[in-house]
Amino acid sequence: MRPSRAVAVPAGRPLVAGLFVSSVLLSIVSWYTTQQGMALYLSPWVSFLASLGIQSALVLVAWLAGVAQGRRGVLVAVYAATATVSIAFSYVALHTWFASRERPAHVRRSLYDALGSAAGRARELLAEAVAEGEKHVLALEEMTAAEKAHGYVSRAQDADPYLARVREAVAREATSYSSAYPEGTGPGLRYTAFDRHAALARQTVARLRRSEQALVAFRSGLEPHDPTAEQLRAFREVYDAIPWSEVSDTLHAGIRRPEVPEYSGYVDRSATAQEDLVVAFAELLSAPSSRHVVAFALAAFIDLVVFLLAWASGPYVLGAPEERWLRAGAALDAADEQVFARELLRKLEPGRRGLGRLDPLVLSPGERQLVLLLETRGLAVSVEEDDRRFYLLDASVHQRLAESLADRRLPLLASAPARGGPPPSAAAG
Repeated sequence: MRPSRAVAVPAGRPLVAGLFVSSVLLSIVSWYTTQQGMALYLSPWVSFLASLGIQSALVLVAWLAGVAQGRRGVLVAVYAATATVSIAFSYVALHTWFASRERPAHVRRSLYDALGSAAGRARELLAEAVAEGEKHVLALEEMTAAEKAHGYVSRAQDADPYLARVREAVAREATSYSSAYPEGTGPGLRYTAFDRHAALARQTVARLRRSEQALVAFRSGLEPHDPTAEQLRAFREVYDAIPWSEVSDTLHAGIRRPEVPEYSGYVDRSATAQEDLVVAFAELLSAPSSRHVVAFALAAFIDLVVFLLAWASGPYVLGAPEERWLRAGAALDAADEQVFARELLRKLEPGRRGLGRLDPLVLSPGERQLVLLLETRGLAVSVEEDDRRFYLLDASVHQRLAESLADRRLPLLASAPARGGPPPSAAAG
């Protein structure tokens, strides 16, 4: 006989019932997360029915895998296929919930940093342009004074490209004066032209300073928790007001404007359900963070625990084969299960191997069928002892029969003989 194996016992049924309830509760959680994930992509009714079918299949297949004796490979394959769909959409739902709280703050902080960097670069350009513009103003004021005192200033060369362009502009303007306005000292049209360019330079410097002050005010008022749309709108108002052409002319060189962040790269949340699905899997495969790992692990953990709980509790809920055989034997003898077990225990005798033995001659039809079924499972064996044939029962079966009488039910109490009276079998005889 093979070593004794543990079988289900009534003492564990309350605990098994609790595990069964736990599997049902976790199944509801898994169904809800799957439904929410499908609802991001499918219509509400389709997502409800599909998720309900998937979750029902998960639980039923897990129960069948724990009870069925054959074709468990097929059941496990079916469970793996349905669990893949359930985990995928559960992950999407959990990721979306986590991202709805974490992603907006992360996006806003990223945009805050990007705008701060762009504003800082723009302010550097404005500061350089203001400093260069002030030099131009001073130089033009000196040119105006020199033209008034000496004349012929527009004919001179200048190393500064901006001032050189001003001299050329005044000289070209002077060619239209003909001989009516000859060059020389004192106030004249050339003096007026230089004075006009100096006034324009002062106006340019004033506009550059206002833009610089607007950038300073923007950076001081910018907050990292402000919505992205508000941050971009405020930056655009300041950025578009900067006279970039004057900055380029003042610095007399091609400048590279700071890039304005694109709104599409700093959206607080996805605009559509399909985008949520794509973003969730794209980020999981490309650059997974703790949010993605936790969401996926939680989705997989729920379905894994549901499978293990259902697979483990299924045989206890439906009853082990030995329990069903015991009920079948009791039905053959038209007796209650506990009464049947009591009568079978009364017929057990100690054998040579320390195992309980049964004499086939005293077994009822139901008891004989139970022993035969136990023999097919290796829980009973036929031996020859004292020149007679007996059945030796496995210790686990003996224990199961004895423990089945621990909680006496009404039929067992009703069949008990009165104190001092004969046993039912003797009274019947």
